[in-house]
Amino acid sequence: MTTHPPPPTHPPHPRITRRETIAVGKKYDCVRLHFEHPSGKHATREMVRHPGAVVVVPALPDGRIVMMKIFRIAVNDWVWECCAGTIERPRLPDESFGQGEDPALCASRELIEETGYKPGKISPIATFYTTPGLTDERMHAFFASDLSFVGQKLEEDEYIQVELLHPTQVWEMVQSGQIADAETLTALLLAARQGLIRSA
Repeated sequence: MTTHPPPPTHPPHPRITRRETIAVGKKYDCVRLHFEHPSGKHATREMVRHPGAVVVVPALPDGRIVMMKIFRIAVNDWVWECCAGTIERPRLPDESFGQGEDPALCASRELIEETGYKPGKISPIATFYTTPGLTDERMHAFFASDLSFVGQKLEEDEYIQVELLHPTQVWEMVQSGQIADAETLTALLLAARQGLIRSA
């Protein structure tokens, strides 16, 4: 009879005793957590409360990938990315986020708005935390195919150039560091791993 090792056990973890909202933003909140260690010591940690987001790897029938060069004010530079966006969620009275739109619908909406391509099919790739040491943001990655061009619907503060790149170009840009956005790198690698786009 085959025996399996017991599942791993987790050590005692800190207990959150209070949440304090420091700032309420248009999309995200900054929160200070007060917590107690198993030892009894108390500490605080600031974090960003996030409603969740999507990232989309869109591919044309000939294998080219729809990439974006977008100006990010936070780093004051142009950044190569796959299409991505924040899930829309209503605010609740306690300043938490309520049930939001379906991630697949959000992915389709963001793809049209940012790149101008409407997906005929959109398939989930994975869900992951982006930066769990800083935020509770969960990113939903999708692969989009059967694309048809319908035109961009950019917001006033969005500066986006759309480029259609062969997978070989994309992987060369990954290797050279031109593509350095973490969610884009993760989505591309997962899509390649699942055989949805050509691997390096």
